[in-house]
Amino acid sequence: MNYKRYFPPSYLEEQLKNFNSNVKRTVLGTSVNGLPVYQLQIGNGDQNILMWSQMHGNETTTTIALLDFISWVLKPQQSEFLKFFSFFIIPQLNPDGSKLYTRENFNGVDLNRDAIHLSQPESIILRNAYEKILPQYAINLHGQRTIYGSGPEGPPATISFLSPSADSKKSITSSRTKAMIAIASIRNELEKQLSGAISRYDDQFNPNCVGDYFSKCGTPTILFEAGHYMKDYFRVKVRLFVLEAYKILFKHLMLKSNEGSVESYLSIPQNTSNYVDLIVSNITIKEDKNLYKNQQLAIQYIEKLKNQKIIFLPSLVTYGKNLKLKAHNFLDFTDVKKDNYIIFKKGAIINTDPFNKLFSLNTFI
Repeated sequence: MNYKRYFPPSYLEEQLKNFNSNVKRTVLGTSVNGLPVYQLQIGNGDQNILMWSQMHGNETTTTIALLDFISWVLKPQQSEFLKFFSFFIIPQLNPDGSKLYTRENFNGVDLNRDAIHLSQPESIILRNAYEKILPQYAINLHGQRTIYGSGPEGPPATISFLSPSADSKKSITSSRTKAMIAIASIRNELEKQLSGAISRYDDQFNPNCVGDYFSKCGTPTILFEAGHYMKDYFRVKVRLFVLEAYKILFKHLMLKSNEGSVESYLSIPQNTSNYVDLIVSNITIKEDKNLYKNQQLAIQYIEKLKNQKIIFLPSLVTYGKNLKLKAHNFLDFTDVKKDNYIIFKKGAIINTDPFNKLFSLNTFI
């Protein structure tokens, strides 16, 4: 597969045709707009694993890696996994949002804030699947923005993990302990490829979040967040790291290895919102009627769906003499004509020459 970020239901349908009869496909229900929500069942072991992806429609990397994982685990040399596990995989919980490339579903609801109310058909589908399967582990698959670093001084957070809290005290329950040990095992192995770039997501308890709800119910729950890797805005490399994390996780669970620990999990740096996509130095800013020379300007790319492809539009974040932010790319305007300036309005998209071309993501990848 050569899909870059955009992965709508039509692409999923295309990929499902490639799987053999060892993959049992079931329609669990339909989305708000009438699209099918599929479950793929693989293996016949007594360890039930529930995995779901794209509950946020614009978070596609873990979905594509899931399909890679299915192809891998179906190979004859991986037969031990299918004897040990029964995988129940919902590759695209939010097909409407996946088609529109939106976080929310067709009703504009964030499905990951609907665990209690169950106001949406997709939320009910997931809950019903959970209660029927009664999984030994629940794997909640997401993607995160390029704003996150692995701790305040670390590199971009390429993959983040979380053992969700089961209560407001963030108690380390037996189910959380199992999830923490599994995550630590992934980190210990994956760190060889991603030194310093693995982080831990915030565990503030939110009873409306699905992972927190399942954790509260006593199910070890592991949240994946596919993040950013250097110059990999289409997440081609990140997809491979996520696939490797899946493999490590299930090897750990099958072998019941003791490579991880709660202490090791807690030592993983926390996600920190300290990155922007681009910092431009020595630029003149105009805000209201005032000109500010020799400034640093922070820019973040906004993802938009256009003609069935994802485009990245530079938007204005903030400016100042010495920004306390890290960036994935840098640009110096020292040699640019001083009569050129940026009109600053927070959140505005830069769409005027010469800046739209200079700030374009294509300049840096």
